[in-house]
Amino acid sequence: MRGLLEKRPLASLMGLIGIALVVGLIFAVWPDWLVDAIGRKKVFVNTLFNGITLAGLYFLVASGFTLVFGLMRNVNMAHGSMYLLGGYIGYEVAELTGNWFFGLGASFVALMFVGVAMQMLVFRRMQGDDLRQTLVTIGISIVAADLMLAMWTGNTYQFSPPEWLYGATQLPIITAIRSSGDAVFLKYPTFRIFMLVAAIFVGLALWLFLNRSKIGMMIRAGVDDRDMLAASGVNVQLIFALVFAIGAGLAGFAGVVGGTALSISPGEDIRYLLASLVVVIVGGMGSITGAAIGALLIGLAEQFGLAYFPTYGVVITFIIMIAVLAVRPQGLMGKS
Repeated sequence: MRGLLEKRPLASLMGLIGIALVVGLIFAVWPDWLVDAIGRKKVFVNTLFNGITLAGLYFLVASGFTLVFGLMRNVNMAHGSMYLLGGYIGYEVAELTGNWFFGLGASFVALMFVGVAMQMLVFRRMQGDDLRQTLVTIGISIVAADLMLAMWTGNTYQFSPPEWLYGATQLPIITAIRSSGDAVFLKYPTFRIFMLVAAIFVGLALWLFLNRSKIGMMIRAGVDDRDMLAASGVNVQLIFALVFAIGAGLAGFAGVVGGTALSISPGEDIRYLLASLVVVIVGGMGSITGAAIGALLIGLAEQFGLAYFPTYGVVITFIIMIAVLAVRPQGLMGKS
């Protein structure tokens, strides 16, 4: 955090002011003029929380993508298919065992093996050839989409989370004052709060893994100079296979979490692939912190666009991406 303040003082100051303003809007009792200008506080706060929790889901998907695409420079256009496949596998295991966490674990492990297989059979043979990687993984995603459609049909699947994640949690946020003077507090879906906490935990774990562990240092060294790392006696292919395993496993993990918060159905693979691409481009390739910031911007833009500008909601996301590319082509947290 101190390094960020030193490198980008103006942007950091503006960010802190923005956070302080949003916190004030959340916890303050709105005067009538503010309600007339923005609308009901409950709508605003619900939209804000929807955007933040959606950003948590986008980060879970994009965190695996930024490891493979952003850090290792391997173009995996089948990442969305991994998300969808993870959701289907998690659903089948959860239904079979009656345990949501078994489905979550099975999805993560199964997609880890898929990631290792793709690294060994596809990316290892096409290292450095971005065009071939793109075309081959697009082909894989098309075939995978058809196979999943044949196996799970076009139905929409909804997970059943554990009982303690059902319902809504009352938050200490006043949304209105009744005529009697009693305060009305915000109630928000418990699972979406859990989804946000899971995203924060995964983000911290990935950052520590890449920046504070010996294996993380090997990964970054291998990306910068693979031959030198191999000359030092490190099995580079094993390290890269581990990265693919983690990236694909996170996609499967996100498939179960996203399928529980929303749903699993054909077409979700394209949606989350595009979301991952935009998040990584906005945040900066190879940066976990950048992926978190990018996911937050895109999640908030989508939800506020749908709530306040429904006609142009989708356009706002791409306006953000274009603006970032115009000012910082390497992304907000990307290396110059």
